[in-house]
Parts: sequence; structure tokens; C-alpha cells
Amino acid sequence: MSSNLEFKIQNFKSGEYQCLADLNIYDSPSCQRLATQAATGRHLWVTSNYQDVETCHDASLQVCLCEDDYPGWLSLSDLSLLQPCTVPYKAKTFSESEIKKRLPKVIAFTQKAMQQPNYYLWGGTVGPNYDCSGLMQAAFASVDLRIPRDAYQQEAFTQPIAITELQPGDLVFFGFQKATHVGLYLGNGCYIHSSGKDKGRNGIAIDSLSEQEDEISQSYYQQLRGAGRVVKSYEPQQR
Repeated sequence: MSSNLEFKIQNFKSGEYQCLADLNIYDSPSCQRLATQAATGRHLWVTSNYQDVETCHDASLQVCLCEDDYPGWLSLSDLSLLQPCTVPYKAKTFSESEIKKRLPKVIAFTQKAMQQPNYYLWGGTVGPNYDCSGLMQAAFASVDLRIPRDAYQQEAFTQPIAITELQPGDLVFFGFQKATHVGLYLGNGCYIHSSGKDKGRNGIAIDSLSEQEDEISQSYYQQLRGAGRVVKSYEPQQR
């Protein structure tokens, strides 16, 4: 560890920071597996300090993303990419009509992302490589709408609707015991999503809510569990 970085770590304090670059957030202190990503400009709350780091062997700090309350671990090597917040994050609020007006741009974001070379990335939220719920979160964030991180959280956050009531911009959820996959409804029985290598497209593609299409569309349709409509923007817990 360089003396400059060590000095920065030793003087690092818990509190709210803003990302100066896209950052990886991991699911454990060892920083081996990606949990999510924080795009440039996002706010995060550092919940541990240097004294906590000194008591363990992992070079990481525990953090929580402010916009969606998502927890994880940040590598100490990325501390230089944070700056203290002068203005704390404050969630924006929108009426249902305002949200509806933004949905065409949400859809356009996903379609533009599909045109870029990409592959499925577990934990990916900043592009060009996304996981399913990461693509949804990024698409809504592109118009300042915040939704939770994971598919099951997004399902719980949205207003439940019947499949027969689907409109473009609604979310469709897949899975058995809980939602493990999510896509964005486009209309005409089609949805866009980022799916994995195993029985998926390994990236962003459009599929149909039908058993009459190819094997991949059939596989997801058999797991269809419901749909939801975004009627508000996520408001984080008070700290």
C-alpha cells in the first residue's frame, strides 16, 4: 500500500460521499464477487472507518448506497474516487402522471443499451453490461426515477397489476418462490431484459410473453409470476 493511500485511509471517516467515477460494490469484505455498481455522481454512506479496517484482514470498507439503501463493500483502493458530500442526497418526488411521461425515455434507454455490444454481468448496473434488475434500475435512474436494486425488491416496490393490464413501461417479474428475474414491458406482448448465459441471451434482448416462441421465451414465460407498475420514486431511509 502506498504511503499516500495509507494516509488517506487513516484519515477517512464514516459519512456521506459522492462517486467521482463508476465504482464496483462487492457482496463481502473480501471484494471477490460483485453485488452492484455505483455510477459516477451517486451518493454512498460509508458505515465503517479506518479503525474497523485495522481489526480485520480485508482491505475494504462497508458502505450503503444512498439512493436505494443497498449495502455492500468498497475496496480501499477506490477511496481516491470518493469525495465528501457538501449537499446530502435528497430523493426527488414525482406524481404518477409525471412518471408516466418519463416512461418513453426509460424504454428508449433500454433499447439504446441493447444496441451496444454487451453481455450479462451479475451485479452490473452502469453498462454496457447489466444484470436484469440492474438494467431496470439504470433505465429508470436515467430519468431521475429511483427504484430498488434487486428483482424481488422491485416487485415489492411496484404497484401490482394483472398481466392483462400491462402497459409499456411496466415491469414483468419471473421466478417461483420469489422474483429472480425482471424485464421491462414494451407492448404487443414483448419485453426487454438482460438475461444470463444459462437458458438466456447472455445480454440484452427482446422476448415475448408467450409459449409459442423459441425455447428461451418459453422458459421465462413458464416462470412468469406477475407484473408491477412504478408509481413513485424510492425514498431512502433516514440516517
